[in-house]
Amino acid sequence: MLEKKLQILNEVIIGSTRPDIAKLLSSLKQQGRVVKLASRVYTTNLTDSPENIVRRNLWTIVGRLWPGARLCHRTALEYAPHDGHVFLAYKYTKKVALPGVVIHFLATPASLDSDYPFMEGLGVSSHARALLENLEPDRTQGGVRKSAGIEAVEERLEAVLAAGGEAALNKLRDEARAVALATGHGAEFSRLDRIAGALQSTRPVDVLNSPVALARAAGEPFDSPRIDIFGRLIERLARMDFPDWAEVNVTDRAFSTFAFFESYFSNCIEGTEFELDEARRIVETGVAIPQRDADSHDILGTYAIASNRLEMSRQAKTGEEFLDILRGRHRVVMSGRPSSRPGMFKTRENRAGETHFVAPERVRGTLKRAFDMSRCLRHPFARAVFSLFVTSEVHPFADGNGRISRIMMNAELVAAGRAKIIVPTVFRPDYIGALRKLSREGEASVLVEAMGRLWDFSRLMKADDFGALRRRLEDSNAFSDDESLILRF
Repeated sequence: MLEKKLQILNEVIIGSTRPDIAKLLSSLKQQGRVVKLASRVYTTNLTDSPENIVRRNLWTIVGRLWPGARLCHRTALEYAPHDGHVFLAYKYTKKVALPGVVIHFLATPASLDSDYPFMEGLGVSSHARALLENLEPDRTQGGVRKSAGIEAVEERLEAVLAAGGEAALNKLRDEARAVALATGHGAEFSRLDRIAGALQSTRPVDVLNSPVALARAAGEPFDSPRIDIFGRLIERLARMDFPDWAEVNVTDRAFSTFAFFESYFSNCIEGTEFELDEARRIVETGVAIPQRDADSHDILGTYAIASNRLEMSRQAKTGEEFLDILRGRHRVVMSGRPSSRPGMFKTRENRAGETHFVAPERVRGTLKRAFDMSRCLRHPFARAVFSLFVTSEVHPFADGNGRISRIMMNAELVAAGRAKIIVPTVFRPDYIGALRKLSREGEASVLVEAMGRLWDFSRLMKADDFGALRRRLEDSNAFSDDESLILRF
């Protein structure tokens, strides 16, 4: 009966002025079978909060109640409520409250052929039109602005330039010029034109406000979302206390033996696997295994850095020094793979599964900003974890990023005279999972906890005797690739 008479859209019912529909909804409401959310809006969901129901079905509700409305201003850039507010171009100016959402209808010039269709009969301002709308003068009313602001526009234009080059930015500027003529956004277009010119270094940069845009104009663009994630990790690390576990492997022999196992496991994490005795023979003789020349040099290169106490003690004082150290260590680690361009930053984007790492042109700027951020971290372990994640997340090289990230981590600990960290094979799923948790969800606590466990484990690994350390690691399940096992302390 419901399906025949009512317009049921998933869990939402849109009412009608028809007497029979109104009577049916009233009866169902009295029976407790539906709940009224707002005028003409009902739900069959009697469990979830009205706010959550509206949020899930927002565009369905809006499209059915106000067909032909167009997402505009900041909503046309964000495609979602901002602090519970949505802005729509419509035939009148009005404010309507729904549970958890306030809709601001704005009487604006009609839709253009260049505007986009959205869903449920709604439209959305074209990218060019949305940028002009967000450059309109705006006054705060009750703490709400319809415009995302000039910095948001600058960052959108910088993203267009980064993705498609000057041709894409010029195309967008031409589209904006045509929109401005049709909608009366002449002043806003002039502003957009100046911003685009500054980004392309053909206009003065003093019109720019966004750090992202200013960095682009200065020739060192950076990845803003990554910087935000780095900030979350900084916040987590800066407010925590960590133990001070000193290095126990102070003799040259012990330091070198630990460096061997560190290098062995670091390569296993990346899929470069040898029998332990094979790897030991490679390191002791410097001779590659036949048919595995490049893999053998991966072991040799990693060990060459990890066992060099002087190199591992080097610390950068500036962002440029940090880049030089990073490239220098990579040059040694990847010396056996010339095609990976040892010591040179990547020229093509790289990815792992669904994760796209920092674009090549933003590598330098992102790394230098991350280095500046790290200066607030005082504890060596905090700096080590931060350096590990930054190098891994930027992925600045075509290959060898995992190995170099763990070297950069342990270098922070060596420089401070603290125990180094081994990432054993059995811990690989937890280690990779913790990196992904922060990368994809912005959750820093999992990585900090995982690396803290590894540090607690590694500090106990005395390396004066190779055989004794090997047995200790075997008893700890360190060499196992069985994900059902755990790392035993």
